[in-house]
Order: sequence, then C-alpha cells, then structure tokens
Amino acid sequence: MHDKILILDYGSQFTQLIARRIREEHVYCEIHPPTRSVSWIRDWGPKGILLSGGPASVYDEGVPTAEPELLRLGIPVLGICYGMQLIAHLEGGQVIPGRREYGRAELEIVEADELFEGFDPVEPVQIWCSHGDHVDTPPPGFRTLASTKTLAVAAFRGEDQPIFGVQFHPEVAHTPRGDEILSNFLFRICGCEPTWTAGAFIEETVRWIADTVGDEHVVCGLSGGVDSAVAATLVHLAVGDRLTCLFVDTGLLRKGEREGVERAVRTHMGIRLIVVDAREEFLSALAGVEDPEAKRRIIGERFIRVFERAAAEHGDGATLLVQGTLYPDVIESLSVRGPSATIKTHHNVGGLPADIRFRLIEPLRELFKDEVRQVGRALGLPEEFVTRHPFPGPGLAVRILGCVTPERVAVLQEADAIYLEEIRAAGLYDEIWQAFAVLLPVRSVGVMGDARTYENVIALRAVTSRDGMTADWYQFPHDVLGRISTRIINEVRGVNRVCYDVSSKPPATIEWE
Repeated sequence: MHDKILILDYGSQFTQLIARRIREEHVYCEIHPPTRSVSWIRDWGPKGILLSGGPASVYDEGVPTAEPELLRLGIPVLGICYGMQLIAHLEGGQVIPGRREYGRAELEIVEADELFEGFDPVEPVQIWCSHGDHVDTPPPGFRTLASTKTLAVAAFRGEDQPIFGVQFHPEVAHTPRGDEILSNFLFRICGCEPTWTAGAFIEETVRWIADTVGDEHVVCGLSGGVDSAVAATLVHLAVGDRLTCLFVDTGLLRKGEREGVERAVRTHMGIRLIVVDAREEFLSALAGVEDPEAKRRIIGERFIRVFERAAAEHGDGATLLVQGTLYPDVIESLSVRGPSATIKTHHNVGGLPADIRFRLIEPLRELFKDEVRQVGRALGLPEEFVTRHPFPGPGLAVRILGCVTPERVAVLQEADAIYLEEIRAAGLYDEIWQAFAVLLPVRSVGVMGDARTYENVIALRAVTSRDGMTADWYQFPHDVLGRISTRIINEVRGVNRVCYDVSSKPPATIEWE
C-alpha cells in the first residue's frame, strides 16, 4: 500500500536516524541486515535503497558487503559514509584508508543535480563527517557532485544509473540541510509518494492486531506513559472488551504515579484496568543487587511472573501480552536488524525470561517516540498521556545507582517530584525531551544548621532530542536550576548536594543505567 525504502544496516549508530528522517517525510522504510540477497530485495520491492555508514573498512577481513548485482537492479541507491565507500569498492574504485575525519566541515557543491536540487553552488553547506576511509577519485562511470577542503570527493553519482554516495551524514542534526538531501533522494530520484501517515498506521495496525489476536484474550502492561497508552488503545480498537490492562505498582514509580494513572485511564480511556500491588515482591527481588543489567533481568522476569498470576486471575485466560516496545528499545538492546552494537538491555526486549508463556504483541516496535506521539494525538488521547516524558520500564531502579532499598526509593521520589514540579512551573516541560533525578551511590560532606552532614548526592538530568537516539543536555536558566537545587536540599531529608549532568548522547546515554 505504500512506497518503501530499504535501509541496509552496516553497523552505524546513526542508522536509526536515517529511518527516522525518512519517516518524517511520510515514506515507509525498514532497516534490514546487509545479508539480504538481491532476490529478496527484488521481491520486497523497494523504491530506493540506502546503504548506511559503519565502523568497518572495506579492506577489513569479513566485513559486511553487498552483492554487486545490487547496483544493477535499476533501483536508486544512496550510500552514506561506509555505504559510499562500499559502492566505490564494488564499482572498481579505490578507497583510501587511514585518514580519520570527525566533526563539522563545509561542503562545496560541484554539480547541483537531483540530489542537491535547491542548493546554491556558491554557498558552502555545513555537514558532519565521521570516517576513517575516503574516496579520492570517483570509480569508473561516476562523477563528483561535491567536495570539501579535505575531501576531493564528498559526493558522487553514477553517469548512467541512479547510484549516489555521500561521505558525510545527512541524517544527523549537525548537517542542517541533510533533510533536504534525503528528501531529494526520496521524491526527485526515487519518485516516492508521502502516504505513510499516523492515520494509515492506525488503520493497518488495528487490522493486523485483529488478525493476529483472532478470538483470544489479551493483557496489556499499562504504565500511563504514551507508549503503553497508545499500544493499549490500538489493541482496544481491535479486540474491544477482550483486552485487560494491568498496572503494576512495583514500588519503583514516581511519587503519586499510581493514583494519577488510575485516574487518567478510568476517566479518558474506557479500558478495563486492574491495579496490582507488587511493591514488596520487586523490592525484595532487588535487595543487594547493584549491576544495572542484573536489575533489568530481575525486573523483566518479575513483570512476567506478576502478569502471569494477574492474567490467570483477571485476564479471562489471556495468552497474548501487549507491550509498548519502541524501535530505539530494540536497536539498543539487540542487533536484530544488522551489526549495530548492543548498548544496553531494555527490560521489555532483552530482559524477558526464556520461558514466558505469553505470545507478545508489540504494535509500536517499528516506531520512534515522536511517531508514537503523533499516533496518540490521531487517536484522540489526552495531552497528559501524549506529552509525558519517557520513563524507563525498570522505573527508579535504574535511576538509583547501586542497591535499591525502600529508603533510597523514597529519597529519589521526593527529589524527582520537586524537579518536575519546578520545570513545569517555569514553563519548560514541553521544551525538554526527558528530565529526571538520579540518586548516586556516594555521600558527601556538608554543613546544615552549623552541623556537619554526610548525606546523599542527587544528579539532575535533562536533555533535548528529536527521537531519543541522539540528545543534547538542556541549558537551564541558572535561576531555575538554583531554585531546584535549593528546594531539593531543603525539603528532601538525607540530601545535601545536587549536581547537573552536562553530557550529550553520544557519548553518554540518556539514562545513567
């Protein structure tokens, strides 16, 4: 029903951003491993193919490559960074190894053909480079489209075939006009139609859920966040009263969260909701555990065991479990599509026990966060669901560094509540992608009321982002940050120091664990 773009993943941490930028243009795309055969690609029927960047050199042993016939299908191809080098290598060109270039550069357009339609050759364009190899001269049958001071060939194209390559990354925010380059490839070169919309996704997903579920009953883990709320609403549209939503109070929630979710779901969603109090079970299972991956595995298993018991009691024999898993969760947890590196395990992807008795329904598995918000608005969900900052499945367990205890949870809940309250009061909540407090596994010396203290340290984290895959730290007005710090130290017993995290992603992740 939609024009499709195929992205072959050669291991870049930016591959997901390519997909996100294409989706922003309302064109459907999927990421697949470079091992897909030419016959598979032909049968899949893409309107265009993108070859991602990656950490390898075309000269390394055992590196991911492509069948040369890929470039003979008559389907437009755009290679990015390693993808460009691979095209040159396959076409008999020479790739020069060993000159690393990382950061901003100025692109000079040599020929403003379809890929650079709308660009002025007189005006340099800012781009972002991240490579160790490069192409010095185009391969036979190709010509140069753009260059930089250090790259004689920063972009090329085939003379008689729609094969393109760029040595920079148009998908990242540091290439401000990268969206225009990708748009030119999609519409001018591939001839795509922008039919991939929230409405189309809802219609197709509801139909898919109905076909998948059949006459069975379904349970859904509902947290009150936009992911689980949208997933639950889609399933409810498909199966109606055969859906039971379970809200599990793990003891690792934010202050007042249980009450707020109950009120919002019962008021706005009209879905059957069962609240399960499992605080003692989760906190007991986490006693003495410090390793973040161990926390995730424990929480993932506990969730399933709680769901199994609750489903047996309230779920009318449900055999399917709905989860609000998103595409970034999958990419960061498992290299399911290509060779991208595993960053961390998400509790609802890599943290589930092997003997789970439910079949999973994950209607949002291929969506990014802002796409989910678009779908939520199209479904008519209230803004309190749609605009809520992301909250990790393991809850405060991965925001408490070190051991998790009821006392440490209480300290973090109070600090986090003050933080979010002040952000909202300053009118900054919607400017920030995600904000939260972290309880550090250290204590510091302080002076309060002329007496020495030796108490906890709270770190504050706030980032801006388009999709959660990359992020910059948020630059708070100093008076707001000062007010937050003062309130936390004065009002949260057991805290005498507050720090602010000024790390971007990458190299850091958004969450601390």
